[in-house]
Amino acid sequence: MTAVFAVVGHAEAWWIQIVKSLILFIVGFSLVPVALMMDRKLLGRFQGRYGPNRVGPLGALQPMADIAKLISKEQFRPRTSTGFLFALAPAISVLTASATFAILPFGDVVDIFGAKVGLYGVDVSIGILFAFAFSAISFYGLMLGGWASGSRYSFLGAMRSAAQLISYEVSMGLSLLGVIMTAGTLSLTGIVNAQNGMWYFIPQLVGFVIFMTAAFAETNRPPFDLPEADAELVGGYNTEYGGGRFASYYAAEYFNMVIASGLAVTLFFGGWLLPFGIHPPHWVDPFVVLGKTILVMAFFVWIRATLPRLRYDQLMSLGWKILLPLATLNALVTAIIVVVTHS
Repeated sequence: MTAVFAVVGHAEAWWIQIVKSLILFIVGFSLVPVALMMDRKLLGRFQGRYGPNRVGPLGALQPMADIAKLISKEQFRPRTSTGFLFALAPAISVLTASATFAILPFGDVVDIFGAKVGLYGVDVSIGILFAFAFSAISFYGLMLGGWASGSRYSFLGAMRSAAQLISYEVSMGLSLLGVIMTAGTLSLTGIVNAQNGMWYFIPQLVGFVIFMTAAFAETNRPPFDLPEADAELVGGYNTEYGGGRFASYYAAEYFNMVIASGLAVTLFFGGWLLPFGIHPPHWVDPFVVLGKTILVMAFFVWIRATLPRLRYDQLMSLGWKILLPLATLNALVTAIIVVVTHS
């Protein structure tokens, strides 16, 4: 998919598209164990205890041990499950996350050995809509997993995922309208270039807060992890999953956290741009994006260690009664400001 859409931004040789696809695949899935390790180590420090510290240097190989353990387990499914859909559901979650990661820009078009290469997988003119489309499709991975398991607890977790998606997807979309109107484009690389004078985190602070709150709900991260609340639903939509299929769901959840952090960096923190007019060489741009993304991922862990899980009625009230009106008001105020300043 990365190779197919890469031609939208500018024409590239087929071998460049293949190399970019492989690099994106390696980088993307390498960030998953990094996110897992950050979650466990930082959470341990926040709670006054050590995280993993035995497997590898400072416990750095613990995610690899966890993955090997899960993959080596025997595959199992309940007699009441629907076999094909039961196996398909976690694959949907992983594939949609991979497709969304392909649109994150790690830099602009640069010259590499005489060839013009975009430091991104996909630069479509509807970049944000592309991300929302695959985010909506990823919901089917959770819904199918809960329904195909043949378990009431799993199905209840899937229904919670559906209600949560509807509640927060609208607010998330409206929170980005201010960014889109200010930048005048849906292209993610265009939005980054439009932040050359000022990162949108400053003028769109309200939109950023709404986006991050909705991102916590979208990725099922605490305090909005109600679809898999262990105290209420045993394990939610993935209750009946084990082995490699559970590992797929597990990886997709952390992959989505990486993607949400990358989108926040791209839309609000200037992507590969540095503050104070600093312009490093282009080969530094991907490292700038990765550094900012890791900082936002640390914020995800910080919130997990700080806030308790909300009740479900509190979750719905926050989405419909607070975030949605605020996002609508932010979009209207931004529209008025853009019209007045450009008239």
